[in-house]
Amino acid sequence: MAGWLQWLDLLGVAVFAASGALVASRKQMDLIGFGLMATATGIGGGTLRDLLLERPVFWIADGRYLAVCLGIALLVYLGAHIVQRRFVVLLWADAVGISAYAVMGAELGLRHGAAAPVAVALGVMTATFGGLIRDVLCQETPLILRREVYATAVAAGAGAYVAAHALGVDNPVAGFLGFAVSFAVRAGGIGLGWSLPTYKPRAGRDYPVG
Repeated sequence: MAGWLQWLDLLGVAVFAASGALVASRKQMDLIGFGLMATATGIGGGTLRDLLLERPVFWIADGRYLAVCLGIALLVYLGAHIVQRRFVVLLWADAVGISAYAVMGAELGLRHGAAAPVAVALGVMTATFGGLIRDVLCQETPLILRREVYATAVAAGAGAYVAAHALGVDNPVAGFLGFAVSFAVRAGGIGLGWSLPTYKPRAGRDYPVG
């Protein structure tokens, strides 16, 4: 794995682990619960990605990822009380995580010969699955189901990366572009309430009988 990709992967795991541990602090879990939530959130999306691509699961092949998750869990356990607005911190930590994993999933999809739409889909699944596990385990409304843009931000970032890659942009530059697009769109959702139009129900139409 290229150096820039390795660091991006570690960043995504670390930030997602922090978001999982922050939810554990809101739920007043013990230290084991912190470790479980940090680990499930940190490695969940990447595990799904690797299983779909039939490649060695990254955290089994490299023990540093579990160490990062558990280390982050301990740090948050000891210092979560310092953060007064934990849900806001959770949202921004999650925004960084999905932005990193949007690029990571799309890049690995391209490396395995996936077509551009499939690579974007892999980016979306990689970025959202860990957070989905976190929210379901803690009986929270999944962020992906909230009204403000979430999966859209991931798809935009993964799409920007795939497009830049197709145009021959160097990988680190394309990776930064994809990350920046995803984070900017998600930031608009968090800070400005950006959302896509929702379905508006309409009265059914009566048809004559006979």
